[in-house]
Amino acid sequence: MSRPLAQRLKALDEAVELSRDRSSAEVVSRAAAVVKRAGERGAFSGDHTVVALAGATGSGKSTSFNAISGTEFATTGVRRPTTATAMAVAWGTELPGDLLDWLDVPHRHLVPARRSAFANLVLLDLPDHDSTETAHRMTVDRLVPLVDMLIWVVDPQKYADAALHDRYLRPLAAYADVMIVVLNQSDRLRPDELDAAMTDLRRLLDSEGLKSARLMSMSALEGDGVQELRAELAQAVADKAVISRRIAADVGVAADELAAELGTAPTPVIDRKLRDPLVEALAEASGVGVAVEGVRDAWKLRGGRATGWPFLTWISRLKPDPLRALRLDQSDRRLAPTAISRTSLPGASSVQRARLDRGLRELVDAASAGLPRGWAGAVKSAARGHEALLMDRLDTAIAGADLELDRGTAWWSVVRALQWVLMAAVVLGGLWTLFMMFAPGLGLAGMPTVYWWGWPAQFILLAGGVVGGLALAGLSSLGVALGARAKANRAERILHRAIGTVTDAELIAPVQEELDRHRRAVAAVKNAR
Repeated sequence: MSRPLAQRLKALDEAVELSRDRSSAEVVSRAAAVVKRAGERGAFSGDHTVVALAGATGSGKSTSFNAISGTEFATTGVRRPTTATAMAVAWGTELPGDLLDWLDVPHRHLVPARRSAFANLVLLDLPDHDSTETAHRMTVDRLVPLVDMLIWVVDPQKYADAALHDRYLRPLAAYADVMIVVLNQSDRLRPDELDAAMTDLRRLLDSEGLKSARLMSMSALEGDGVQELRAELAQAVADKAVISRRIAADVGVAADELAAELGTAPTPVIDRKLRDPLVEALAEASGVGVAVEGVRDAWKLRGGRATGWPFLTWISRLKPDPLRALRLDQSDRRLAPTAISRTSLPGASSVQRARLDRGLRELVDAASAGLPRGWAGAVKSAARGHEALLMDRLDTAIAGADLELDRGTAWWSVVRALQWVLMAAVVLGGLWTLFMMFAPGLGLAGMPTVYWWGWPAQFILLAGGVVGGLALAGLSSLGVALGARAKANRAERILHRAIGTVTDAELIAPVQEELDRHRRAVAAVKNAR
């Protein structure tokens, strides 16, 4: 079931806006003109029906105009062309001035008619479409798209003229419902010749897609067929649907042209098979691998400092912190929260850039597969639009990622406390041993020796502190190594999510927006047809 004309116009307007800068500018412009004309035509009284008589030089168009209108307003004669400018005759109580101004018809006449079958009919006599005067042809070309109904007057000699069929009838096949073709000068033919001419003309019209166009014969001079044509016009005026049928045909033609610009292939879909390799390439190019190694090394360094034997950990403090060297330490940012987050990760290598470029090409190729050139170009522009700033935004995303290095360190404090206890035992045992060694020389002989488990207590403290501290440091290093591996894996996932967020925002979303636009344009055109 066909949609209401207002809905079709709205859908066509939406399709026009969605297709701008993507479909052919000429096609979009024509469709926009249809929407504009429909709005302008609707602004005038819907009671008036505009019918135009068009024809070639010598077809008897002006004579037909006078015969149909019952007036002598149209100039007839031997001189060709006799119609230089468009002329209008309106039936009613007053001329529809605004409508005729919009049509830009300078010559206008009023036939007073309150109850006539032609009341509210506006009949136009157009210049000859094959005139040698360029201005005449331009007037015809300008008014043909504006009128509500067309009557083409042809004669027995030139009814098959290519200029008429190729320039007007065939391109206007979609308007057959609001078109009448009249074979004039029927009085010049014998009945059998008239039948043959009508049969041949019908065949021509049908072959050109004008099967629903009404075909009539007439002799404007003798009056044959004039009343029948007047009855057709009276019916069109009474029907009140000619205007909407003409606009509906305009909308259908414009929608078909836009549909051709959208292509027939379904709109591509971006899935994980496209996204994931691109994220991986971006992660590699932006230095995620280096950052992950930095996390692993930093965790080992920091864990070793926290849980190692205090007498040896000072050596590790001479080593630089990998994360601080890469400017990935979140603690630095807490001290300066307004600072712009940037890292010191190395730039992408030529191999990494090549892989990234390949990933972008694969995204563009897949996302534009089957799309017409204009739409494919829009997809490519969307994918490449932020390419210049992409690496900076990836670097900022990495710098701002919370790698969670402040979590999972509680056990370090426990080990550190134990190490300090063991270090105190070493210091105490060492001082005690020295005291016992030098006590006789200091006149402190006779000091009792304390034994634990059969061993001097100072030896137990000294040896136990050293062995215990080294053993605890060794066991802790295993825990730190396991933690470093887990933290590196966790950091890799966090950084990949950060890279994925940037990928979605800077690459996937713009491309998806173009694909959604194409999908909406297809739906709008479908609703307009």
